Amino acid sequence: MKKLFGNLPFRLLLGVAIGILVGLNVGPGFMEVVVTIKYILGQLITFCVPLIIIGFIAPSITKLGNNASRILGIAVVIAYASSVGAAFFSMAAGYGLIPHLSIVSEVEGLKELPAAVFQLDIPQIMPVMSALTLSILLGLAVSWTKSKTLATILDEFQKVVLAIVTRIVIPVLPFFIGFSFCGLAYEGTITVQFPVFLKVIIIVMIGHYIWLALLYGIGGAYSKENPIEVVKYYGPAYLTAVGTMSSAATLAVALNCAHKSSVLRKDMVDFGIPLFANIHLCGSVLTEVFFVMTVSQILYGEIPSVGTMIIFCLLLGIFAIGAPGVPGGTVMASLGLISGVLGFGQDGLALMLTIFALQDSFGTACNVTGDGALTMILTGYTKKHNIEPQQVDGTIL
Repeated sequence: MKKLFGNLPFRLLLGVAIGILVGLNVGPGFMEVVVTIKYILGQLITFCVPLIIIGFIAPSITKLGNNASRILGIAVVIAYASSVGAAFFSMAAGYGLIPHLSIVSEVEGLKELPAAVFQLDIPQIMPVMSALTLSILLGLAVSWTKSKTLATILDEFQKVVLAIVTRIVIPVLPFFIGFSFCGLAYEGTITVQFPVFLKVIIIVMIGHYIWLALLYGIGGAYSKENPIEVVKYYGPAYLTAVGTMSSAATLAVALNCAHKSSVLRKDMVDFGIPLFANIHLCGSVLTEVFFVMTVSQILYGEIPSVGTMIIFCLLLGIFAIGAPGVPGGTVMASLGLISGVLGFGQDGLALMLTIFALQDSFGTACNVTGDGALTMILTGYTKKHNIEPQQVDGTIL
C-alpha cells in the first residue's frame, strides 16, 4: 500500500477523484477554503517555474559547447514545424468534418466560485519568457566565453533547483490538481459545460493522438530508436498536464519522465524538455485551429476561407513559440490574431475562451507528451553529427 501511494500517477488520479467527489457535495463556505489553498499552491508552483527554466536550460546550453547555437536553432525549427504541421492537419480535418456536425453552443447554468478568503501573492522573480530568454543568452554567452567559473555556478544552481523540484514541486502537485478539479466540479464545468461540445472535444482529442503518433514515428525513424521506450514513461506527465492545464507547471514531472528513458540523451533532456515546454504547443495549436473554425461556423454561418486559414496557421505557429506555458496561454496570446485575421467580435472571442478552456488540459497534455518526440529528434541529430554527450550531474528522481 505504501508503494502504491508513493506512485505519482496513482496520487494524481486519487487527487482528481477526491476533488470531483468533494466539489459535487460541498457548499460555498468550504469552497472558500479550497479556492484559497488552490491559489496559494498555484502561486508557489508558478514561482518555481522561472527557476526551473534557468536551472535546466542555461547549464544544458553551456554543456553543449560550440554546438550550442546550432542545436538551439534546430530545436526552435522543429518546434515551429510541429506546431504549424498540427495547425494544417487540424485545418484539413475542420474543412472535412465541421460542415457535417450539429453543435450546440449554449453553456449557461454554471455556479460561481466563491472568492478566496485571502490571497497570498508570490510574484515570480521574472516572467516565464524573460527566464527563457535569460537562460538562452546566459548559456550561449558562457559557452562562447568558455567561462569555467560561471559554468560551475550554473551546474550548482541546477542541483539546487533539482532539490526544489523533487522535494517541493512534485509532492504538492497532487493536492493542487485535486483542488483544481474540486473547483471545476463545484461550478458545474464537468457536469454542465463539457457535454455541450463533447463531439468537438472528442474529435480534437483523437487529433492529438494521431499527431503524437506521427511525431513519435518521425522521432523514432530519425533517431533509429524505439519511440515506445520514450512514450511509455510519459503517463505521469500526461496526467499532470491534464490536471494543471499548464506546460510550465508540468515541467518538473516531464523532466522526471524523460530522464527515465534509456534512448534519450540526458543532456538533450535537460536542454530540450524545459525549452520545448515553452515553445512547443502542438496540441494547443491543433485545438485552437479546429475550434476557431467551429466557432466561425456557429456564430457567422461559415468557415473562414482556405487562404485566411493558411495565414492564420502560419502566424499562430509563431505566436505559440512566444505563448506562456500556463492555462489558456496559447489562446490568450493569439486573441489579437483571432480578431485581426479571422475578424471575430467579442462574442466570438468569449466563446473561443470558453470552449478552449473545456479541453485545455488535453491540449496541454499533447504538448508535453510531444516534447519527448522532439527530444528524440535532438538526440538523433547529435548522434548523426557526432556531437559528444556531455556529463550531466544529478538525476531526476
